[in-house]
Amino acid sequence: MTGASDRQGLQPSFLWYRFAELGVERLYDLLRLRFEVFVIEQACLYRELDGCDQQALHLLAAAPGDGRLLGYLRVLPPAAGRPEASIGRVVVEPEARGRGLGSELLRQALAGIEDRFGAVPVSLAAQSHLETYYEDFGFEVVSEEYLDEGEVPHIDMRRSP
Repeated sequence: MTGASDRQGLQPSFLWYRFAELGVERLYDLLRLRFEVFVIEQACLYRELDGCDQQALHLLAAAPGDGRLLGYLRVLPPAAGRPEASIGRVVVEPEARGRGLGSELLRQALAGIEDRFGAVPVSLAAQSHLETYYEDFGFEVVSEEYLDEGEVPHIDMRRSP
């Protein structure tokens, strides 16, 4: 990884887990981070525990040394009736923002999807203000704007293989 994160000494480890491999402490840490950012910081009450975590692959960015969780996302694999993989719950610890960690998480996720599933389309539901950010990774808008859980403006985006 290069950029601001290197200058600040933040070179996290990126680790993939299946749900059963997470362990209680890692599961607690990622749920805490998701809740603190999506529910508390963004003031959005929504169904955080949506029944998808058990089928997902989980990508964690851990701080060097203490292993503290700095960032996270999950990937839902292609499934019957849905040929694309799906990225969701992309989140970076507030103190770790502005260092390129979110971009590196996304790069790691796209590489991991290709390694595991081959050249498949990838979808995500993005907060509308992040449209340009995801376009830089090859995603295109495929829906009108909508309110996710009735509160936060989102758009569906897709990246072709």
